[in-house]
Order: sequence, then C-alpha cells, then structure tokens
Amino acid sequence: MKKVYFDSAATTQIREEVIDKMTEVMKNNYGNASSTHSFGRTSKVIIENSRKAIAKYLNVSPAEIIFTSGGTEADNLVLQCSVRDLGVKRIITSLIEHHAVLHTIQELEKQHKIVVDYVNLKDDGHIDYGHLENLLKNTSEKTLVSLMHVNNEIGNILDIKRVGELCKEYRALFHSDTVQSVGHFELDLQEIHIDFMAVAAHKFHGPKGVGFAFVRKNSGLKPLIFGGEQERGFRAGTESVHNIVGLAESMKLAYENLETERQYIVDLKSHFIKRLQDDFPDIGFNGSSANLESSTYTLINVRLPLSQEKALMLLFQLDLKGIACSKGSACQSGSNKGSHVLEQILDEQEMKKPSIRFSFSRYNTKEEIDYVIETLKEFVQEKTIF
Repeated sequence: MKKVYFDSAATTQIREEVIDKMTEVMKNNYGNASSTHSFGRTSKVIIENSRKAIAKYLNVSPAEIIFTSGGTEADNLVLQCSVRDLGVKRIITSLIEHHAVLHTIQELEKQHKIVVDYVNLKDDGHIDYGHLENLLKNTSEKTLVSLMHVNNEIGNILDIKRVGELCKEYRALFHSDTVQSVGHFELDLQEIHIDFMAVAAHKFHGPKGVGFAFVRKNSGLKPLIFGGEQERGFRAGTESVHNIVGLAESMKLAYENLETERQYIVDLKSHFIKRLQDDFPDIGFNGSSANLESSTYTLINVRLPLSQEKALMLLFQLDLKGIACSKGSACQSGSNKGSHVLEQILDEQEMKKPSIRFSFSRYNTKEEIDYVIETLKEFVQEKTIF
C-alpha cells in the first residue's frame, strides 16, 4: 500500500544526518555530564557546544537557553514560574492557544486566583491587536501575555514583533509558544521584545523528547524541577546528551537549508491549494491557512463539503489508503472533542463539515499531493458508505 505522510505539524521525520550524529554520541559519549572525570567532561562540552550553536541562530546568549523535555515542559516552566516567582497576577492569552498553554493557565487560575483575559479573535482567527492593547492599558497588576507565534491547527502567524512592542510599552512580560515556528522562520531575539519562548526539536526534523525554553537573562525565574544542579541549577535531571545534540544538529540544518526548503514547501502548498480549489469548488479553508502571507507555509486546514455521515468516515478512509493527516492537533486525536481552535472561528453549520489539517515537509512531493486529491475525489463521489 502507498504510504503518504502529511502530518508534519504533529511531528516530523528525523533527518538522516541527525540520526547519524545522535548515534555517534550514544556510542562514544555516554558519560554523565555532571561527572568530573574525562567521560563526563566530554559530555559537558558537547552539551555546551550545542547550547552555543542554538543560541547563535536566535541571536541570544547561550545562558538563556534551558534544555527541557520539549515544548510542553517549556510552556509549563515559564507560565507556572512567572506566577510563582515574578508576581504575575494577570495573564492575557487567546482561546486558540495550544493546550500546553491553555490548560496550564486554567490550573493557575484555579490554584492562584490569577486574572485571565482572552484577547478577541477576528473571523479568520487572527487576534485583534487593538483589543490586546486595550487589555494591556487597563491594568495596574503585573501581567504576562502568552500568545503562540504560529497556530498549530490553522497556521495563522502572529505579528510577534508588534506584540512584543506592545508588551514593552505597557510593561508586560511576553511569552510565546514558538513550537511551530522555530526551524521554519528566522527569529532575531535582539530585534523582538520577548521574555520567554518554548521550542521542541521534533517539529523541525529532530528527535522527540527534547526542546528548550528561552528565558531572558535576569528574568528572576527559579526552577520548576528540583534535584541536581544541571542547566546551571535551573532544570534538574541528567541531561540527555544525544537528544540535545540531535536538537542542535536539526536546528543547524533547518537554518542552513531554510531558503531552499521553504521555497520547495511553498510550491507544494500552492499546488495543493490549487488542486483543492479546482476539484472541490465548495471547499473551505479554515483560518488564514490558504493565505501564503499570513499563514505558515507548512500546513493547510480544509473544510470539505461532505455530509455528517460521510464526515465520520473520512479520516478512516484516508488511513486505509495510507494517507496520514489530522483532524486537529495530535494532542487531541485520541479525544472525542472537536477542535477548540475551530470552535472559536466557525459557525455551527461549518463545524458539522469535516475539517482536515494537511502539513508538509521537505520529504513530500507533488505526486503525493495528487494522490491525496484523487483519493479525496473518489471518497467524495462514492455514494456507498462502508
């Protein structure tokens, strides 16, 4: 059976070069980086060189990179510790954030009685920057703004620089989940006023189980996980040296090949959009995912003109044909709940139609897109429901 992978927003295929680098470290550099003997010192040097390489691509100090188990831990670290250590009493966010942010904020609201304000959304899912400014104006309490750079379901891009300037003007802290953007977009953190970021390696052809939090120096944050003195005392736990090397190598390759690979994937997305519009005149695109300027080039989210009965079978039928895609974020795939993102921007009738996220990488081809289109056409035109 033909196998086609269009779910790179959930996780990406690891590059061969990254696997080779990680394998080499696992074979030869197995010392605990906290040990003082030569094996440990070698592992420590590898970790610090990886930290320096990562910091270079974001134009920050290596000391501002804190390795974590991934984006979720990084989000939790920033949000929980901002309330606990920095005296944050109010958080401004949106209702279409990743659950790593939303659920953490909801828990903080219950436990610490913080005030939570949700910025208004426009019909296409972009935030209302005027409303954000009004929210920032009307408070005397210490405030943290948490807004993701690229939405993982509909691909909308936040004007991260504009939000940073608003936060600076009104003396608010700014945290952004950049899990879907680092490795796909350039970010110069000397040009962007941002205090905290969350990153995961597996979104740009690196390993799962590793990421980092960017924490601006002198932030005042204290550890979330206690134990040893790893990560300059900021995050306890023996470092996963091979994973950290894989993170650094995948980030290096992502930025070295960014222009070439971005143009290749833009061409794929453009081809997919054209085929969908030509073959399904009644199709809808959720958020700004069909707009190459205001959404990421790595995904589209489409709403197909199908009955509810057929909608229930769509993902199953695609899977039978070897096509991997998603009805929303991978974190929700085991849930019967609909997309919390789409619920905010679609009306009741639109929500009844099946919405599918297709996300792309350097490993996809136009031939694969054509196969998906033909499979969809066959399913839409089929009168019998199995």
